[in-house]
Amino acid sequence: MTTSQRATAAMAIAGLVIAGLQIIGATSALADDPAPSVPPGTEASSAAPVQIDSNSPGLKMPQGGILAAPKVLDIAEVVEDLGGEERRQETNQNVMMALQAEVLFPEDSDVLNAQAAARIQAIGQEINQSKATQVRVFGFTDDQGSYEHGKVLSKKRADAVQRELAKTVTNPAVTFDIRGYSEDYPIADNKTEEGRKKNRRVEITFPRGATGGG
Repeated sequence: MTTSQRATAAMAIAGLVIAGLQIIGATSALADDPAPSVPPGTEASSAAPVQIDSNSPGLKMPQGGILAAPKVLDIAEVVEDLGGEERRQETNQNVMMALQAEVLFPEDSDVLNAQAAARIQAIGQEINQSKATQVRVFGFTDDQGSYEHGKVLSKKRADAVQRELAKTVTNPAVTFDIRGYSEDYPIADNKTEEGRKKNRRVEITFPRGATGGG
């Protein structure tokens, strides 16, 4: 290989490494992440795309080399009803249902209203169909009021939803992970009432079973 060819190959490999780092860094932020810098699902890279020469000899597979096994990417599908009261997100692995606090609770309350039970029971039936053994119930608020008050309120609301779910979920082996996150992990802009309304929510997440997810 000539000096020119070595330089071309090195540049191509460096480009692949940089591109790979950009892809790896673009994972979605979740409630379990320690400190995501942007709301979940809104990450984007500001770097310019790397130009790669497809004819570079450095990109050719060496003799005897084999391709890695194929991998199915975990792509999220999000569906929100017209009023935004209910939001469904599905991946290959999980189903997440987000219910706005307004359709479950009176303002600044953790007592379920009369209409809440039917919505929660429908989710419980789907959990039964999926044969899930682990269910996460996470509460969230907007950024109004103190963080500490939001932490307590979001946890109490998550507890209330879990208690209602437990009336429908029939598998005695199911374990619940219940948390309150206050204003952390917003999914909309807290500067508008429409955004704050979306952020006041309870999320119910469970593994997608063979018959779950519709």
